[in-house]
Amino acid sequence: MPTPAEIARLVGLGVSKAIGQERPQNKVRINTSCLKMKNPDTFNGKTTSVFNQWWESVTMYLGFYPKMVDRQKIACIGMLLSDTALSWYLHRYRERRDNDTGPNYSAAIRAEFQNESEAAVTQLQLGQLKYQGSIRTYMTEF
Repeated sequence: MPTPAEIARLVGLGVSKAIGQERPQNKVRINTSCLKMKNPDTFNGKTTSVFNQWWESVTMYLGFYPKMVDRQKIACIGMLLSDTALSWYLHRYRERRDNDTGPNYSAAIRAEFQNESEAAVTQLQLGQLKYQGSIRTYMTEF
């Protein structure tokens, strides 16, 4: 003999099928609008050695909010800048206002602050990397 809960479930399934709708509780919904990601640290522009890592964190942050348009992304990046980098941003904003694009802004900020020698140093370190008994350590250093 079915329990009252089982009968209610079966009746609910029958009604759903009869009106041609799926039961909403069977669908998995993830509402990303309530998910938040911590803002990246600020970048001051004084030491370019930290730019590449900072820019990578900004890129991941912006990728977490895919519905932002270029103007919003540029403004968001501007809020993460201070000192020399903020002065650069404000100068660029005064020149271009809302006519800047995401790809142009990305190329400009990287051209201004990216540490060119970091790639050469990393290449040198990669050439000196040696396996020393732990594949996990090797892959992490790689």
